[in-house]
Amino acid sequence: MFNPRSWLAAAIAGSLLATGIAVPATAATPLTSPAKVTDPAGHVDPLIGSAGGGNTYPGAVLPFGMISWSPTNTSGDQTNAAGANGYSYNAPRTRGFALTHVNGAGCHPGAAGDVPIMPFAGEVTSSPTADTTDAVYASTFTHENESVQPGRYTVTLDSGVKTDLSVTTRAAVGEFTFQKGSAANLLFRVSNSLNGSEDAEITIDPAKRTVTGSVLTGAFCGRRANGGVNNRKTYYRLHFAATFDHAFSGTGTWVDGELRKGTTTASGGEGYATGADRAGKGSGGYVSFDTTFDADVRMKVGISYTSLDAARQNLAKEVSNRDDVASVAARARRVWNDELRSVEVAGGSDDLLTTFYTAMYHSYLQPNVTSDVAGTYLGSDQKVHRLAKGQRAQYGNFSGWDQYRAHTQLLALLEPQVAGDYAQSLYNLAQQNGGVWDRWVHVNGPTHVMTGDPSAPALAGFYSLGVRNFDVRGAFDSLYKQATVPHESGLSDKGCPGQCEGQRPNLAEYLRLHYAPQDTCHCWGGAAETLEDATADFALADWAGRIGRAKEHDTLMPRASWWRSTFNPSAGAEGGYQQARKADGSWSWPFSTTSDAGFAQGTSATYTWMVQHDVSGVAAAMGGAEQAAKRLDTFFHRADGSWATGGDGFRYDPTNEPGIHVPWLYNALGQPWKTQETVRAMASLVYKTGPSGLPGNDDLGTMSAWYVFAALGMYPQTPSRAEMLLSSPMFQKAWIKRGNGRTITVTAPRAAPDAIYVQDVKVDGRAYTRSWLPESLLNRGGEVTVTVGATANKAWATAKADLPVDHVPDAQTPIPNLPEACEPISESCAQRLQYDVDGVATTDAKAQGNLDGKGWSFPAEQLPAPGADNGFLIPDTKGTAGNFHSLRGQRTYLTKGRYQALDLLATAVNGDQQTELTITYADGTTSTAPLKVTDWASTSAHFGEQAALTADTRYNVNGTADGRKVTIWRLSVPVDPAREAVSFTSTAVPNLKVLALNGRA
Repeated sequence: MFNPRSWLAAAIAGSLLATGIAVPATAATPLTSPAKVTDPAGHVDPLIGSAGGGNTYPGAVLPFGMISWSPTNTSGDQTNAAGANGYSYNAPRTRGFALTHVNGAGCHPGAAGDVPIMPFAGEVTSSPTADTTDAVYASTFTHENESVQPGRYTVTLDSGVKTDLSVTTRAAVGEFTFQKGSAANLLFRVSNSLNGSEDAEITIDPAKRTVTGSVLTGAFCGRRANGGVNNRKTYYRLHFAATFDHAFSGTGTWVDGELRKGTTTASGGEGYATGADRAGKGSGGYVSFDTTFDADVRMKVGISYTSLDAARQNLAKEVSNRDDVASVAARARRVWNDELRSVEVAGGSDDLLTTFYTAMYHSYLQPNVTSDVAGTYLGSDQKVHRLAKGQRAQYGNFSGWDQYRAHTQLLALLEPQVAGDYAQSLYNLAQQNGGVWDRWVHVNGPTHVMTGDPSAPALAGFYSLGVRNFDVRGAFDSLYKQATVPHESGLSDKGCPGQCEGQRPNLAEYLRLHYAPQDTCHCWGGAAETLEDATADFALADWAGRIGRAKEHDTLMPRASWWRSTFNPSAGAEGGYQQARKADGSWSWPFSTTSDAGFAQGTSATYTWMVQHDVSGVAAAMGGAEQAAKRLDTFFHRADGSWATGGDGFRYDPTNEPGIHVPWLYNALGQPWKTQETVRAMASLVYKTGPSGLPGNDDLGTMSAWYVFAALGMYPQTPSRAEMLLSSPMFQKAWIKRGNGRTITVTAPRAAPDAIYVQDVKVDGRAYTRSWLPESLLNRGGEVTVTVGATANKAWATAKADLPVDHVPDAQTPIPNLPEACEPISESCAQRLQYDVDGVATTDAKAQGNLDGKGWSFPAEQLPAPGADNGFLIPDTKGTAGNFHSLRGQRTYLTKGRYQALDLLATAVNGDQQTELTITYADGTTSTAPLKVTDWASTSAHFGEQAALTADTRYNVNGTADGRKVTIWRLSVPVDPAREAVSFTSTAVPNLKVLALNGRA
């Protein structure tokens, strides 16, 4: 039987709502039988995400297409663009229509934007490159004169020129309608890629009516500040071949500021600098047309990353002599409808359908074909290669850190053939890159952007969802080697932070310490790297188990729990956070839950939840599922009860990837109704119609893929496995077609904006009480029926047996990194503290201490030696290790016991300090007591403390001593001896320093 989706794959190879949640309905939604959507492409609005930071582009493109013909808008700087990926809805002025784009990349400019072609209705009298502010060779337009639809882009510029574009996978047809009798030119700005170029060339052949050329470029995120200039490098050359149905009435070229009328060749790049360092550089050419009798110009163009001949072949194979924009656009519409029908839905408002199918559309914009119709492609080694055996297409553009959290799973679910070729593509590029899998591949080039090892969960996830059409064992072995054998790139600091080169940065230290040390990891952030690597190691371990690699499984599975190494139970009063650690084992201070220190594009508050494969372990580390759920409540809601939608580092940020899975975690905590209301709230509050309809960078379809899953009422439990967590579907019916003859049908007859809660579920006709779907259903297909309503059913899927299953061994110690047991000394038990400040120096190393933040410290020679002293345990006061415990608002754990008082050796800096200690007991109750400490340099105690330790001078980091007497005071805080004390907290008073602490029985 003819299958259009199979035809598309072969062709590629061979050739909720705009408002918040509604109030509960007073009556049940009537059951209806809505019609299935038959023209999903008609519901797509490519302008969604083109404003408000979505960084999408609206131009003509096919699913996974190599070519994407779209405007390069300008705000008056030729070395920049108005939008990160060329287009900004709010800056409707264009200097050309470029042939390549990347959807939703999160830097400005992002990538590509190669070979902008500008229809210019005027005489070319100066070099367009000299027009550095785009004042002359650019034109405004209005959105009323702009039409966008899948596979076609049309706009009439204010200059009077109509531009109509449509595409195939590797080629395109453009029609430019000038006004009769007017000057008419097409400018080929070959050097003006979004990030510049190393070189460019153009050749005009009037006899053959062709324009050919290329641009040598790369430099993904070339302006990115935190990676320095390491990414301003070349890794591909894009070739183009254009033919015309009109003879040229004139030609010309330019190089830098020189216009050369009548010439037909030029070359020269712009470089990768920005602003004045690049302005006025570059080359290009133009062709003119006589519009006296015919003002319509048709151009056909093919592109290739391997050669000019390949560009010509791609054009010849995909566009016929008879083709025009209308015919190509009609084919494009059919292709888009065929692809978008991988999920057919019934029911839903127009706005819901627009939001959903536009999200589907954006999810299909990548990966992008980089191979020619002849099967050749440019490798990461800059050499031309041929497709691997059985591979239909080579793909590029892998935003790994983003995509592995939602997009790659959706790709495997809906397009397993493409997913397999994608996996093979990444493996091919890794083999050509010395075995290193890059985390952000642009076309063919390793850019090193972001952090972690995302290829591991991406490919493991492919395999779990039934994808087999790639070299499974070869890819696994390659990823396993990089995860277990240190590579020299892992010790490089080039591009750090942001574009660190190592796939597994400083792997030897990671294997020794079981975490990525913040001070020596050669990575963006040690805590983030640890979490990413734990996710990757779980993925590889799970994959190893599936393919019978027991040794590799047993090696890697313990590493899946190494996230525990950077979980500090004392980091916050709430019950622990992820925190960066140094190579000496100490925690990196100062620490704030809202800081990104140790993290990549996120805060500790967000990253603490980034352990999808061990949610029960995270909950246990926080004190249990109930406590974890309470913390999630605070994470998702502001103090006034409203939903958090970004802009607050302590709460949920739906605009970036590290936390986009978190709304679904309530399922694992036994409160699935909160998943349902949270997912629906985020889907309706931050996803909308209109240009600002995406919550943040689309990141190559990742944010859009999240919405697709949310609308279907399911989401991957872990990135590397196939189980799906359940929520409430938004459509009355959805047919999810795996592309292999198997369909997952999701029916929710009463689906409505107010019906956000699951009442019950049936799977294949049988009652189902779990809040997750098994891998077997995802791979064989089946029917899921969900009854939804306006009130929460707090009984469904809450039994322990119905919770999502983690596939890592349970930890012997639920809460990691608690202090060692206290040391009995007389009638007291000396507590172990988490020291964060070195406040002591020696006479020969005065620069080692800094207690007050101003360079002053105690002299070690006048303090007791380390060990037991007068009921206290004195820390080491030599070297650079911490020896004072600052009260930063964290939780200080005690060895559980019945104490009459807590005795402290403490001091204060920068003035007297006061706070209130809240002591927590084993039964969950608390008591409070004031804590007041006199400044260390005071001549007498102000709050009745006793002078315990004194010194007659202070040392300064500049090598001096000031002869000023300083004191460590002894004081006591009462504790209820009838209850077992387990910890205490206080407000953040970092200038209050504790040297030693004991619990007095």
